[in-house]
Amino acid sequence: MVKRALVCYLAMALLIIGMVPRVEAAFSPSEAFMLGPSVRVTDLENIQTALENKLIRQRLHDLGYSTEEITSRLAQLTDQQVHAIAQKLDDLRVGGDGVEIAILAIVCVILVIAILYFTGHKLTVR
Repeated sequence: MVKRALVCYLAMALLIIGMVPRVEAAFSPSEAFMLGPSVRVTDLENIQTALENKLIRQRLHDLGYSTEEITSRLAQLTDQQVHAIAQKLDDLRVGGDGVEIAILAIVCVILVIAILYFTGHKLTVR
């Protein structure tokens, strides 16, 4: 009786599984969507703010670019290119970011002190 119920259950499960439609999924490229004009304006403002930085302006001047050349080249870029540059500027920080390193160092020191404390070792500073 148990075998018959199990066989019926498995037959119904296979029937139900076979009825589910096959679904295929894939990643859609990020370039597929169109950027609105407000996004371009915001991105251009971010780029202009970065270009006003004294170090960046000096470096571009050292490379031989004038302010007019930079402005004309920015005007020639597509919406996707402007957006990509603005996204990369968000990641760029002059001199790097030392906050993560400082937090990591503090956590490591606390961890070492906790391990020494819980293992019964004494730490003395002379």
